[in-house]
Amino acid sequence: MTPPRLLKASPPNMTRHFAAKVVQLDFDEFFKLYNQYTEITMSPAQDKPPEFKTKKKSIIITFKDTLQKNTTYVINFGKSIQDVNEGNTLKNFTYVFSTGAHIDSLSITGTVTNTVTQLKEKDITVMLFPIDKDSLYFGKKKPAIYTTTDTSGNFSLNNLHDGTYRIYALKESSPNRIYDNDKELIGFLKKPIKLYSDTSNIQLNLFQEDPIKVHVDKKFDLDGKMFFVFNKQFNNPSAQIIYPAALNDQKIVDFSRTHDTAYIYMRNMDFDSIRVAFLDNGKPIDSVSLHKGRKETFTRALGFGFNVGPSNKLKPNTDLILNATLPVESFDPTMITLMEDSTAVSGFTVTKDTGEIRKFYVRYHYKENGLYTLSVDEGAFTSIYGEKNKKLNKKFLIDKQENYSTVNLHVTVPDTSKEYIVQIYQDLKNILASYPITKNTVIPFKNYLTGKYHFRVIYDANKNGKWDSGNVKKKLQPENIWIDPKERTLRPNWESDEDLVIPPEPVTP
Repeated sequence: MTPPRLLKASPPNMTRHFAAKVVQLDFDEFFKLYNQYTEITMSPAQDKPPEFKTKKKSIIITFKDTLQKNTTYVINFGKSIQDVNEGNTLKNFTYVFSTGAHIDSLSITGTVTNTVTQLKEKDITVMLFPIDKDSLYFGKKKPAIYTTTDTSGNFSLNNLHDGTYRIYALKESSPNRIYDNDKELIGFLKKPIKLYSDTSNIQLNLFQEDPIKVHVDKKFDLDGKMFFVFNKQFNNPSAQIIYPAALNDQKIVDFSRTHDTAYIYMRNMDFDSIRVAFLDNGKPIDSVSLHKGRKETFTRALGFGFNVGPSNKLKPNTDLILNATLPVESFDPTMITLMEDSTAVSGFTVTKDTGEIRKFYVRYHYKENGLYTLSVDEGAFTSIYGEKNKKLNKKFLIDKQENYSTVNLHVTVPDTSKEYIVQIYQDLKNILASYPITKNTVIPFKNYLTGKYHFRVIYDANKNGKWDSGNVKKKLQPENIWIDPKERTLRPNWESDEDLVIPPEPVTP
């Protein structure tokens, strides 16, 4: 359960007037040096880095370069020291010495928080760059001064020389301590730290930058549609076929609700190469090419998904939704029957969504706890490729209203000149509803399944109705988020009133 423990250092840790050429560090158990060339750093760095070797239960450090006079050196072992059997890691172990009479003793302490979740983050690399080396090193070379956060998200940088520094927090996808991937999370302070005394309560907020360069993954699916995945979300995307240009008018484009994926269906598949241009708010983003055999065949089947979930229960006071697997060219409503407790009903309608190309609504005055069957005859729907559906019978039950609840949220804002976005969720990855507001108001959250819910608030600085990320190069922090710590319980068949007092927006350094 425990990592290796230092028993003895020769010369001792924190030695002054250091003049040794070799250092020996003795531990209480056998260990291995893991990724020593990326994990172990020495500050100040030397032109010829030291040599690190293991000998039984010891580390032997041999210096290959001359040490500067009157200088404090810090060797940080990062996560390199691990015991042999269990792999327990001795994190952030440092060996410190000075070639003069003084050892630098200034420190910087603080915490690292995830902006979106507002949770403290462990095992985050906190990096410090002298101001004159920031532009040369950040994003290009690993830092000489760094540490990692503990399980509570706290960090401590010690044995620092006075001066001016830039500080960053990095949650990596690849462990090289270099911010070189737009999937990594980054945090920073807008202003440099002028270190002349111990500095505490530094708050670093992690966020994922919106990629500057758009990247598109693309492929032909087995049914012949083109599938595109973007590395960022867009505001108002569109697509054009630029080669062969004559095919542009017969394309059918289906963007996801989050605007980060797209399907494109082509009525005419008689081509071997196609180039698609993507735009956002009418401005070009990128263009990509795909290739296939001109006479290549695809396997297509016209089927449907429904909005009833695994329990086949439809939320009361909602429509039954059919999501087709392919764009539909036409359908015959006379070939569709709705049964209520084994009796055919009249007065229901089947309509196509005007915005989403594969969505249909079956509208009827459904009765609570009623058992229904939607029967669709074979050939009732025809896809743009001529495929017809097979006969299907979909049974579903109208859920009881008593399983749902309504909460009237009385929201108090701290500043009516600003905009806030109030969101309800059970899982932060799935925000159920968002409401932008600028004044004290009551927001009705109606017909939610009974259970436990949370609210969070985005301080919408630019009033665009969504959360905006930050940018390191522009020294732009992400928009602040506040998560209400109170858990709200929605009880069966109940309408309740709850208060939400939004605190003043914190000042982001």
